[in-house]
Amino acid sequence: MSELLVSLSDLVVAAWSLLKAVSGLLLPWFPLAVWIGFWLCAVNWNKLREVLIAKGGLLGVLLIGAIWVLIWGVVAPPESGSHHLFGLTLSNFVGKLVYVTALFCLMFLCGSVQLSGCCQQWCEVTMPDPHAHGDHGHGGHGHDAHSTGHADHGHASH
Repeated sequence: MSELLVSLSDLVVAAWSLLKAVSGLLLPWFPLAVWIGFWLCAVNWNKLREVLIAKGGLLGVLLIGAIWVLIWGVVAPPESGSHHLFGLTLSNFVGKLVYVTALFCLMFLCGSVQLSGCCQQWCEVTMPDPHAHGDHGHGGHGHDAHSTGHADHGHASH
C-alpha cells in the first residue's frame, strides 16, 4: 500500500513539474493569443471594413499605431539600447515600429480569415438589424411628420 502512495505522489509531482514547464513555455505567448483571438472572434469585420475603407478610419488606425510606437519607445526602451530582430540590429523606435507593424498585420490577417468564412463555425458574428422594427428604435417619440406637440423649428409659415 505504501508503494502505491509513493507512486501516486511521484505521479503528482511529475505532473506538477510538467504543468510548470508547459506553462513556462506558453505563458509568454498568451497576450499574442488573446490579440489574435480578439481580432478573429470578437470583431465584426464586415462593419469594421466599411468603417476603415469607406469612412476613412484607416488613417485613424495608422495614427494610433504611430502614437503607440512613440509611447512604447519612450516607456520601454530595450536594455541594450537596440533591438535584435532576424539578425539585424535596430534602434529603439524602429524596432518598436516593426513590432507594431507585425501586430497590425496579424490584426488584418485575422480580419481576412474571418471575411473568408474560414472561422464562421466558431465565431459567427451576427448583429441585430436596427431597421427590422417599425419604429427604428426610437420608441415612437415624435420623429414622424404627423407628430403633435412640437413647435415649428424655424419654418416660416406665410
